[in-house]
Amino acid sequence: MKRLFITLFIFLISQSVFAQDNWQDIVKKAHGQTVYLNSWGGSQEVNDYIRWAGRQLKQKYDITLVQVKVTDMIETTSRLIAEKAAGKNSGGSVDMVWINGKYFKSLKENHLLYGPFVDTLPNWKYVNKSLPVSEDFSVPTDRYEAPWGVGQLIFMYDSATLKNPPRSFAELLSYAKAHPGRVSYPKPPEFHGSSFLKAALIELTHNNPALHKPVNKADFEKITAPLWQYLNQLHPLMWRGGKQFPSSSSETMQLLDDGQLDLAIAFNPNAVLAGQESGRLADTVKAYAMDEGALTNVHFLAIPWNATSKAGALVTINYLMSPAAQSRKGNTSVWGDPSILQHKYLTGTAKHIKLYKSLEELDPSWQSALEVEWQKRYGS
Repeated sequence: MKRLFITLFIFLISQSVFAQDNWQDIVKKAHGQTVYLNSWGGSQEVNDYIRWAGRQLKQKYDITLVQVKVTDMIETTSRLIAEKAAGKNSGGSVDMVWINGKYFKSLKENHLLYGPFVDTLPNWKYVNKSLPVSEDFSVPTDRYEAPWGVGQLIFMYDSATLKNPPRSFAELLSYAKAHPGRVSYPKPPEFHGSSFLKAALIELTHNNPALHKPVNKADFEKITAPLWQYLNQLHPLMWRGGKQFPSSSSETMQLLDDGQLDLAIAFNPNAVLAGQESGRLADTVKAYAMDEGALTNVHFLAIPWNATSKAGALVTINYLMSPAAQSRKGNTSVWGDPSILQHKYLTGTAKHIKLYKSLEELDPSWQSALEVEWQKRYGS
């Protein structure tokens, strides 16, 4: 009992270490710190933007931002769980994480996050509170993660060769039957592949209300049956007969540009513009969302409970939420990621970004369950 009390006391102290500090004190503590940001590293535009942000942070605050690129955030989540089990309550290997959905839910439930901190950030006042910035896939953030951008599931096609792309998953199957080998999607649990599964499930079940509640194992098989029936028909008609899947959104874009696929997939409504600016996509490529709407969510930044450079992480997150950083991030020649700030605080193309009609995300438990079942059925 005594050991448990001491551990709890250390945990509470670590969570409130900056509670009495004003912002200038935090900025002073951040001076000279190195911040290790664990983030998805599968996009050149994103990686370039993070390097730019690192240069700004070094110049303004003498903070060194190091991007640790991961393929799947399960790598980081597992490492933090291991550090918690080993009692490593300080000196952690991760200072910041770029997360949402099931990963936030896992970190929150395992008490692996520092906070609450979001409303103490000076740039919180600029945030558009009409966006779902206080919930992450229906899970309350409780101020343990700061909103960074808005994502939407969109498709791309080359209008020079395709005039009427499929506008629903039912039409996608019909298109695949008429044009075998010309469509595909990234392999789950890659984020875009899992998003494809969720969007298809929403349409095929007419957005069953159960999808927005935690998975009930007794009903899972019945509710998801239309999805597996659909994929059983689609896979043999896909690129390489469904025996091989693209590894990422970026690969689908490359395959589209190479003329091997007729459709690519992304979780950024401005991915086409960014790809054209960088020369990765032809000027004739266009983006669209399914008629039912685009699966939509907010992505966030959070700090592990045992981060070595908490002050540096706080200052970094605050800067990434600033009008200057958000305007650059929303610039379609840079990243084109829609901002979480009120438009009046933005400049350039970021100020004029429009979103597609949105589809609400599923409860996080559905993504994990779908990925496990997909792997059982199609992973080998």
